[in-house]
Amino acid sequence: MGSMIDFKRPDGSTCKGYLAEAGAGRSGIVVLQEWWGLNDQIKGIADRLAAAGYNALAPDLYKGRVTQKPDEANHLMTGLDFVGASDQDIAGAVKHLAASSRKVGVMGFCMGGALTIAAAARVPGVACGVPFYGIPPGQLADPAKIKIPIEGHFANTDDWCTPQLVTDFEKAMTAAGNKPEIYRYDAAHAFANETSAAYNATAAQQAWQRTMAFLGKHL
Repeated sequence: MGSMIDFKRPDGSTCKGYLAEAGAGRSGIVVLQEWWGLNDQIKGIADRLAAAGYNALAPDLYKGRVTQKPDEANHLMTGLDFVGASDQDIAGAVKHLAASSRKVGVMGFCMGGALTIAAAARVPGVACGVPFYGIPPGQLADPAKIKIPIEGHFANTDDWCTPQLVTDFEKAMTAAGNKPEIYRYDAAHAFANETSAAYNATAAQQAWQRTMAFLGKHL
């Protein structure tokens, strides 16, 4: 089990986050929340990564706010400063982990998946990225600027991160010379979240196995 900590952002202010440690010298992973906030499910992902041998830090992008209501989650996500989240909170988390970790990757889900791609394009020191069913607007993260390995997990039934968005993202990265590993599942958005009605155990297990292999290769 991990615990809440404070870490420094590049601008000198602090951000809170949930840290689950595997030990000094291990690689690190920044875990990025869904639109619900830094809830127990995301903390559980960090714990799971620590058990697998990674130092995991999940920054609290909503500054303590968590919800289970879709309308409120949408309000919180819409009100988030995505540039600040990427360039300050996530960058600070990467730097914090880098102080005691061999390499640092980023992974995230839903909103956090989109921010994973943003971090891959904008944040120095990231070794690889694993977005789950989330892609940011091009003005936040130009796919051509992503030079690190990316493994994406997306749902074929998703009206937020649509299959067309996934195809366009893959084409843009490939055209720029990067070849992301993109996996599509016959499942719905949030298929990897065991607390969601959309949870698909088969797809979630396959995605996790692929993620572990990818992280083992690049971290």
